[in-house]
Amino acid sequence: MQKIKVVTDSTVDLKKEVLDQYGITIVPLTIFIDGKTYLDTVDISPDEFLEKMKEANELPKSSQPSVGRFLEVYDELGKDGSQVLSVHMTGKMSGTVRAAEQAAEMSQTDVTVVDSGYISKALGFQVVEAAKLSEQGVPVEEIVHQLQEIRSQTKLYIVVDTLENLIKGGRIGRAKGFIGSLLNIKPIANLDTGELNPVAKVRSHAQVIKYLSAQIAEEIKGKKVIKIGLMHAEGYELASRLKEKLIEVTGFDDFEIETTTPIISTHTGVGALGLMYWAK
Repeated sequence: MQKIKVVTDSTVDLKKEVLDQYGITIVPLTIFIDGKTYLDTVDISPDEFLEKMKEANELPKSSQPSVGRFLEVYDELGKDGSQVLSVHMTGKMSGTVRAAEQAAEMSQTDVTVVDSGYISKALGFQVVEAAKLSEQGVPVEEIVHQLQEIRSQTKLYIVVDTLENLIKGGRIGRAKGFIGSLLNIKPIANLDTGELNPVAKVRSHAQVIKYLSAQIAEEIKGKKVIKIGLMHAEGYELASRLKEKLIEVTGFDDFEIETTTPIISTHTGVGALGLMYWAK
């Protein structure tokens, strides 16, 4: 039986032990900050990056992996005759998936590229499931179908303390509707269409918790929660309070609070929070 190896990018927000457990290969994006270049999560940790970003003279910049880097990875992984399934962050926020597609066309290896439509743990839900299914010998076409199912059963919400990073990074999409009376506003957006869409404006962290917990409680009615991801960029206190409320309204407690990857922090800014879940 032909082996399938899973590849993703560094926005996946999966711990090293999970990547190692399932043999998942990461192709990192690149971060530029104060004249220095770092490979995301390789040369700099999430917490180190947040400290540097607060001290930086200007906003950090990021860039997708090169086509050549993807090509090297695909050719190496396929040397033993394996297929590759490459699952990436939404193509509406980065050219990463396009670079992967170009490399797939050039590679000697049989590569299938999937746009997850998401980032962070919401991307991770699909990546880990792809790795589990590949271990079970499920063919690529069936895995891709399963990932589409997961995508349709996933929701992701982002809360930011400042829109500065999103605006300057050009990642704001239809969330431009937030720009205006931003004094003391905590904008909440979702990523249902692969780009940020405004869903609410609240004025306090208490209102963030109230809105999100009520929203999730309504959305999961009649469904079973499979996974929850709770990520932050120096927003641990808010994340902790939200976690308590989410456990209360969902009855699901098998999730941790983690600091998101530098690439995501670059665009959300300090104080951001990401909540995502998979329910069916």
